[in-house]
Amino acid sequence: MSRKPAKPDLPGGFDGFRAEALRFFTDLAENQDKAWFEANRAVYEHEVLAPLRSLVAALASELSRRKIPLTADPLKAVFRIHRDVRFSKDKSPYKTHAGAILSRDGSKDRFGLLYVHIDPKGSFAATGFYQPEPRLLEALRTSMFEETPRLLDAIAALNTAGAEMMREDALIRLPRGFEHAAGTPAAAFVKLRSLVAQKPIPLAALGSAELVTQLADFAETSLPLLRFGWESV
Repeated sequence: MSRKPAKPDLPGGFDGFRAEALRFFTDLAENQDKAWFEANRAVYEHEVLAPLRSLVAALASELSRRKIPLTADPLKAVFRIHRDVRFSKDKSPYKTHAGAILSRDGSKDRFGLLYVHIDPKGSFAATGFYQPEPRLLEALRTSMFEETPRLLDAIAALNTAGAEMMREDALIRLPRGFEHAAGTPAAAFVKLRSLVAQKPIPLAALGSAELVTQLADFAETSLPLLRFGWESV
C-alpha cells in the first residue's frame, strides 16, 4: 500500500490509504476500550477518516463528470465508528471497519446507493437496494417478476465486471403475494430481501489513487441495476 503522507482532516485529493489504516482496525479489534481509542484517535482521524472523506469527494466529482446520479457530502457520508450496542449481545463499542455511502441526494437512507467498505478482513464496494422498507421491497419484487429479462441483463453485466449478487438474506419460500413466480426465472430474485451487487476491493487498490476510477467504473456498470430499482417505485 502507499506510503505517502496522510491527508489533512478536510477532503482533498485522494492518493490512497496507507497501511496504517488497516493496521488501526486490526489493533482496535484487540483493544475495544475508550482509553485505547482516545489515545489513538489521531491515527483514526488521519489514516482512516481523512483519506476516506477525500475518496468520497473525489468519487462524487468523478461520478458527476460521468453523469452518474450518485453523490455525497464527504463530511457526512462516512458512518460513525461507534457501534449501536443497545440491542446487541456484542457490547464492543467500536466498529473494526469504515464505510461510506453515496446516493442520489447524498443521504445515507436513500433507496439505491453505492457503499464503500474498508476492512482489514476484506474491503469491498456494493451497490443496489439494501433491505428496503416493505412498500419499496414489494414494488421492487413486482418489477423483478414483470421485467425479469431487464434485471438479468443488468446482473450479467455486473457478473462480467467481477461482482456478485448478495444472497445471504434470501427467503426460503416465495413471499406472500408472489406465489405466482414459482417456477419462473424471477423466483430466486423475488425471494431476496435486498437487491445488492458486491465487488471486492483488492488490497493493492486501497493504496492507489486509481481506486477512484475503479469505484466509478463499478458504479457505471451498476447503473442499469440502480435504474431498474429506481424506476420500479
